[in-house]
Amino acid sequence: MLYPAYYSYKAVKTKNVKEYVRWMMYWIVFALYTVIETVTDQTVAWFPLYYELKIAFVVWLLSPYTKGASLIYRKFLHPLLSSKEREIDDYIVQAKERGYETVVNFGRQGLAFAATAAVTAAVKDFWLTPAPLLRPI
Repeated sequence: MLYPAYYSYKAVKTKNVKEYVRWMMYWIVFALYTVIETVTDQTVAWFPLYYELKIAFVVWLLSPYTKGASLIYRKFLHPLLSSKEREIDDYIVQAKERGYETVVNFGRQGLAFAATAAVTAAVKDFWLTPAPLLRPI
């Protein structure tokens, strides 16, 4: 992760558009790889040489000679994302709206739970605490 991060920094710093595009394609492909890796680590990690193949794949993505990330981006991801862009954008807008509503609802539920717990604790404490004995004066 340090190698691509550093070279991404260099591309931004030098304003080299070609390198900037190369590293942006890498990070897009790597993000997809990370999502897929989450599933495959749980399902096919038993496969012999699985981890070695993962390392070889990341090296292939990074290599300026193989241009693996560029190949995957240009052949698969770009056409897929271009054809689904409007749907993805709509989904993101809906998720943001639902996310806000969900946070508000969780907040309301949390406050209601806290209020109920406080009242319940106070009532239990009141009924379980013995009354002080009154002494005559």
